[in-house]
Amino acid sequence: MPWKQGYTVSDERTIPDEDVRWPDGHRCCVGITVDLSVAPGPEGIRPANLRDADAFFALHDGLEEILDVLRRHAFRATFAVPAVIAEVARAMIPRILAAGHEIAANGFRHEDVSHLSRAEEAARIAAATEVLARVTGQRPRGWYALPRQGDPFAGGTISPHTMDLLLEAGYDWFGNGLADDIPHYWVTDFAARRAILALPYYYHFDDQFFLMFPRQGTGLEHADSLARNWRAEFEAQYRRGRHFCMTLHPQGSGWCHRAELLDRFLAHMRSFPDIWNPTASACAAWWQATYPAATHLRLEPSIWTDHPGSLS
Repeated sequence: MPWKQGYTVSDERTIPDEDVRWPDGHRCCVGITVDLSVAPGPEGIRPANLRDADAFFALHDGLEEILDVLRRHAFRATFAVPAVIAEVARAMIPRILAAGHEIAANGFRHEDVSHLSRAEEAARIAAATEVLARVTGQRPRGWYALPRQGDPFAGGTISPHTMDLLLEAGYDWFGNGLADDIPHYWVTDFAARRAILALPYYYHFDDQFFLMFPRQGTGLEHADSLARNWRAEFEAQYRRGRHFCMTLHPQGSGWCHRAELLDRFLAHMRSFPDIWNPTASACAAWWQATYPAATHLRLEPSIWTDHPGSLS
């Protein structure tokens, strides 16, 4: 739970359903993230990864299919883009932006930064920011650290310094927070109430954990399970009036039969009245204006107690 500094000193209470509201009386917020990374694991994107068949498909046919399905149902997405992908796929960036989508950062080469020094991580954040600003013509406002296929766990990896470095670099939000199903504040300093807004993410609604394990072609993909998860979660969050988030990978959902599944699900969501589908930055701006940390970050001393020799 990232709002606990070291898991020991603070706690935060979520906002009850009846107090969550969205602009213009909308019932539910729908956030869509498209991950353009082709990193196979914690080492991030290597030159060889950009030459393999999966990467070629992801950045060409798969991406085209995702863009087409989103356009067909008038959904906006936030594209999580590693800096190296922005460079090699720069021809696609204007089309993504022209369709009303947003480009956010997803690391320099979507590598695991947990082992880096503070200075080295800060340098990589600065380099990624510079590349994306140059390629897109606008500075990214949000940052992702999404999970990769070869990660040891499904939440993505950051370092103890990441959130403070993002604040220092001027980022408005972090894109994959696991602590709540609505936007929430990730506290880096309990006493000073220093925090960055985190947007919700959960791997049960990330296509890679159904469509890439095992690999396509084995006949063992679990697309139907993914569709059931998406549908059940969206309908539950719609009833509650909260936030539904989903993450797509062109190399996963861009295949024709999977794109058809996505097409049916987006049509299903569009059949519900009063859903709000902002980009991540639009959602973050609304939340920070409506539920600012100064008045809505509810922290209290944690009941958690460390004991000598405890591994917790």
